[in-house]
Amino acid sequence: MNEEQDNEKGINLIDVLAILWHRKVMIIVTTLIAIVGVVIYSVLSLVLPPEKSPLPNQYTPTALMLINNSSSSGSGISTMLSASGLGGLSALAGVNASASFSDLAIFLVSTNSFLDAVVDEFDLITQYKIEKFPRAESRKKVKKQLTASYDEKSGVFSLSFTDINPVFVQQVVNFCMHYLEAWFNELGLDKNKLERENLERNIENTFREIQNLEQESQKLGVSVTGGGAAATIPSIALEQRRIALELGAQQQVYTQLKVQYELLKVTMASEKPVFQILEMAEIPDQKSGPNRGMLCIIVTFAAGFFSVFLAFIMNAIANIRKDPEAMAKLRGTHT
Repeated sequence: MNEEQDNEKGINLIDVLAILWHRKVMIIVTTLIAIVGVVIYSVLSLVLPPEKSPLPNQYTPTALMLINNSSSSGSGISTMLSASGLGGLSALAGVNASASFSDLAIFLVSTNSFLDAVVDEFDLITQYKIEKFPRAESRKKVKKQLTASYDEKSGVFSLSFTDINPVFVQQVVNFCMHYLEAWFNELGLDKNKLERENLERNIENTFREIQNLEQESQKLGVSVTGGGAAATIPSIALEQRRIALELGAQQQVYTQLKVQYELLKVTMASEKPVFQILEMAEIPDQKSGPNRGMLCIIVTFAAGFFSVFLAFIMNAIANIRKDPEAMAKLRGTHT
């Protein structure tokens, strides 16, 4: 029994080899045609301009931003989003009170307002010749070409954009990074940075007020030494006293603000900012795709398998034609 099975296996293997040998010309020719075709296709895609090429080179620059999820200066994400009008959208996207700043960054990149800003800045509706549903289709186009990711180990948020124009993609990525940075600042997520800006503004206003009061005091002093009317001397003295009191109060406020500012600088020096741009995108000089060599290999193997499969199909058809009973069944004349 085992000998018969071995004989059948040997016969089947011989039959397979015989079929392949009989159809070797067809297999070789089909594979060669596929190889020549895919090589010509790849060469043409390189020679033709990117706008007309069936397979143009793609370029993907990347910009990097450091996101400090553990920063103590960051306030509640949900509170900030609610205050900015994005609370409802963030809830739908799964960004809740326990979400991290990296989750928020990835969420903001996918919002319609962000996508529309990119579309309008570079007039992508005209550039991509979008006529039907221009706003919706342009958003889909940008979302498809834009990639945002976050590495939890390093805390680095990366943003990249893919297109056939290396200069254009670099401009898009850098615009996106600046837009995100401005958006983060508007949301007020970094309390230390926001407090520093407020202190700087208050210090400047207080210093300007002190200068104005000193100028007023000098003017009153000049009017007294210049021999003003005796009747006005008491009122001038009262005004000088008022200015002196207000000047003293403003100087105390200025001193306190400066102390707070210096303490805040020490605090900020010991902490990492919530958001910090590490590296802007550069104009890429090397393509990110497509891999034409891999395409040629895949097409070659696919053509080889297809030609072998076709050889067995052709052999089966030939056997059916030689079998009168099978042909009779196909013609419907078998009894």
